[in-house]
Amino acid sequence: MLSSTLASATSVRAGPGTSYLRRSFRLLGRIPAAWIGVAIVALLLLAALAGPAVAPQDPYHISAADKLRPPSPAHWFGTDDLGRDLLSRVLTGARISLAVSVVVLALAMTLGVGLGLIAGYWGGWADEALMRTTDVFLAFPRLVLAIVIAATLGAGLSNTVFAIALSWWPWYTRLVRGQILSLREMEYVQAAVSLGGGPRRILMRHLLPNVATTVVIQASIDIGFAILATASLSFIGLGAQPPTPEWGALIAQARSYMVDAWWYPTFPGLAIFFAVLGFNLLGNAIRDAFDPKLGSK
Repeated sequence: MLSSTLASATSVRAGPGTSYLRRSFRLLGRIPAAWIGVAIVALLLLAALAGPAVAPQDPYHISAADKLRPPSPAHWFGTDDLGRDLLSRVLTGARISLAVSVVVLALAMTLGVGLGLIAGYWGGWADEALMRTTDVFLAFPRLVLAIVIAATLGAGLSNTVFAIALSWWPWYTRLVRGQILSLREMEYVQAAVSLGGGPRRILMRHLLPNVATTVVIQASIDIGFAILATASLSFIGLGAQPPTPEWGALIAQARSYMVDAWWYPTFPGLAIFFAVLGFNLLGNAIRDAFDPKLGSK
């Protein structure tokens, strides 16, 4: 009798149910901001995937005769101080900015979620040690900490990725730990423990699927800020180095020409603006639609 009861308890799906997901997607479709975010993100993905192939010119080709040309049918976004086509460089930069942000979040999530699972499930000295370590990282603003780490490691896009990821993981650790502390007391988890389930099975089968939605929602919001953080480090010379057409690096190169060549910093800046706006709108809409506390709406 007890065994059948426990088996029934552990048969409950660890992740969100089908009806919950269907209801959440329907709610997402009724949020106007979601459609705007999807449109912007789709354009960004298209630019990242097909940008270098459809770019009108070689983004690295230097033409002294075309130096600082204003927008025209020949150069829709104008040219930079070396005569390179700015539209081609912005399109190529979309792939760099998006790829960097994805890698940053993948590293931060992998480290943060893993440590959050350990801290929340085992508790004790492991929880105490991990939380005090995260407190040290959280004592500094994320961007300031990333700048310090990048400056220590040296300029370069790979160091920028590592610096931003290292400054972001504590937020995911805190988020996941808080979820695990409440989930580990749930009946289906206690039932799995009573049936002899090992820690790895409980973490992977019963706990991780339940925090996955929360982590994905947070990541969908953070990806826009990862693009902005990457551009910020490149702008101050710690990220992508010339001639890499990363958006922040493009704006840094255009600082001396803001008055005489308004298009030079404007179009890379608009690319960053719309990328961050699109991911923020989409991330906030996903949060509103998939947050279990809002599921009854």
